[in-house]
Amino acid sequence: MKILITGATGFLGNNLTRRMLNDGHEVVTTIRPTSDLRSLDGLDVETHHLSLTDSADVSTIMDNVELIVHSAAMIQLGYSRRKQSVEFNRASTETLAQAARRRDIRMINVSTVDIFPAAQDGVPVKESDYGEPKVDCSYVASKRAATDTFAAEVEKGLDGVTVCPGFMVGPYDWKPSSGEMLLAVARTPLFFAPGGGCCAVDVRDVADGIMQAVGRGQTGQSYILGGENVSYFDLWCRMAKVVGCGPPRRKTRDWLAHTAGRVGDFASKFLKNELAVNSAATRMGQMNNWYSSQKAIDEIGYKVGDVDVAIEDAWKWFQANGYK
Repeated sequence: MKILITGATGFLGNNLTRRMLNDGHEVVTTIRPTSDLRSLDGLDVETHHLSLTDSADVSTIMDNVELIVHSAAMIQLGYSRRKQSVEFNRASTETLAQAARRRDIRMINVSTVDIFPAAQDGVPVKESDYGEPKVDCSYVASKRAATDTFAAEVEKGLDGVTVCPGFMVGPYDWKPSSGEMLLAVARTPLFFAPGGGCCAVDVRDVADGIMQAVGRGQTGQSYILGGENVSYFDLWCRMAKVVGCGPPRRKTRDWLAHTAGRVGDFASKFLKNELAVNSAATRMGQMNNWYSSQKAIDEIGYKVGDVDVAIEDAWKWFQANGYK
C-alpha cells in the first residue's frame, strides 16, 4: 500500500513510518525547510517539500496514494502563536481531508487526548466526553479546531477516523517532544513534580493502534489510544529510577504551580519568547489528564504495553544518540 504520512520527522510520525516500512508499505511524506532530516536517514521514503495548506501542492503527491495519516501539527503549549496554530492545524487538516474525500481515500487524523476535558473524581475520560476543553491554550484550541474540521468533512462523505494519543514515551524522539520530560528528570535535580497526572503510553503502541484503526476503525469514530493513567509524581519517580538519579520529593501544590505559571508568563513577555513554564502548561500539569482506551480495545483490538519498557527504551535511545 502507498501511504502518505505527514509529520514523519516527528515523534509519532517517525515511529509510524518505521512500522509501515517494516510491514512492506510504500511511504510518501512531506517535509519543511526546517525539518530535522536525521530522523529519515536510512529510511526508504519519498519526500516532498510543499505546503500542507495549499490544495494545489497537496494534489501533486496524491497519485496512487491509498491511505493518508495526518500527524503533522503546530504544537504550542501556551498562549502565544494561537492564530498561527489554529490556522495551520485546521487548514492542513481540511486540505488533506478534502483531497482524500474527492479521491475516496481513507484518512486517519491524529488528534490528541487534550481535546477532551480532564478527569473528574478520578474517572478516566471517554471519547463521548467532548465537553469544554481543559485549558483553552493555543495547542488545545488548534487541535479542537482541526478535529471539528475533520468531522465536518466526514459528514460530507470522507472515510475518516480520528485517533487521540495519550502522553507518548519511547524511541525516535528527535526533537525531542514529550521526551523532554525524561531529559529534564535526568538533567536537573527536581524537588517538585506536577500535582496532576497523565495517560502515559508507548509510542509504538500508538503506531500499532493507528494501523489497527486503518483496518478496523469505523468511519466517523474517534479512538483514544492511551495507556497507563499515572500521576506525574509516580511517572517522574519511575523515570528517575531508569536514568539513575534522585526522584522528586513533593507534588506541586496548586498555588505554587499558579505562581510559577504567572512568573513564566511575565518572563516570556520580557524575553519576547514564550517559556515552557507558562500558566497554560502549569495548569494542565495540575490536572488529572486520565483517559480510557476501552473503546479502542473493544472495537479495533488496541493493546497497551508496559510504560516502564517504553521509558527504558527511550532513555537508551537518547543515550545512543548523544542527548544528555
